[in-house]
Amino acid sequence: MTVLLTVLAGLGLGLSLIVAIGAQNAFVLRQGLRGEHVGLVVAVCAATDVTLIFAGTAGVGVVLERAPVVVDVVRWAGAAFLAGYAVLAARRALHPGALRAGTEGARVPAARVLTAVLALSWLNPHVYLDTVLLLGSVAGSHGGDRWWFALGAALGSITWFTLLGVGARWLRPFFARPAAWRLLDAGVAVVMATLAVLLVLRPV
Repeated sequence: MTVLLTVLAGLGLGLSLIVAIGAQNAFVLRQGLRGEHVGLVVAVCAATDVTLIFAGTAGVGVVLERAPVVVDVVRWAGAAFLAGYAVLAARRALHPGALRAGTEGARVPAARVLTAVLALSWLNPHVYLDTVLLLGSVAGSHGGDRWWFALGAALGSITWFTLLGVGARWLRPFFARPAAWRLLDAGVAVVMATLAVLLVLRPV
C-alpha cells in the first residue's frame, strides 16, 4: 500500500507540473492535430521527462545548483529559439498563404520535427526546475521509496503526452476551419513569445 501511495503521489505531482500551457504542450497539440509524426513527438517529450526525472532522483539536481552557468546558457538559447518559433507561428496566423502551407501542404520532414521537439524539450530551463530539481527533491524526501515516486512522475508524463498527442484527433472537426488554425497559431505565438520574454527578464 505504501508503494502504491508513493507512486500515486509522484503521478499527481508530475501531472500538476506538466498539465499547463507551455511551448512543449502547444507543439504536441499542433502535431496531433496535423496527424504528423505524432509518435515521434510524444516519444521524445516523454523520454526527455523520464530521463530528467530519474536524473533528478539520482541527485543530478545538486550538480545543476552548483553550476548556474549551465542554466544560463540553456536560458538564453531557449529564449532565442522560442522567439523564433513565435515569429513563425505569428506569420502563419497573420498570412493565410503561410497558414495553408503550414497546415495543408506537404508533410514536414521528420528530421525537422525532431529538431524542433528536441529544442523545445531541452532548451527550456523550467523543464529542469520541474523535473530535475523539484521532482528530484521531492522524490529524495521519500527515502527508500524515492524510485517509486519517480516512477509515478514518469508515468504521469508518458500518460499526458500520449493523451495530448493522440487525443488531439478528436478536435480535428473544429480545426477543419482555417480560422480555427489561425486562432491556434496566434495562441501558440503568444505563448512562445511570453515564455521567451520571461526567460530573459526573469532568470531561473
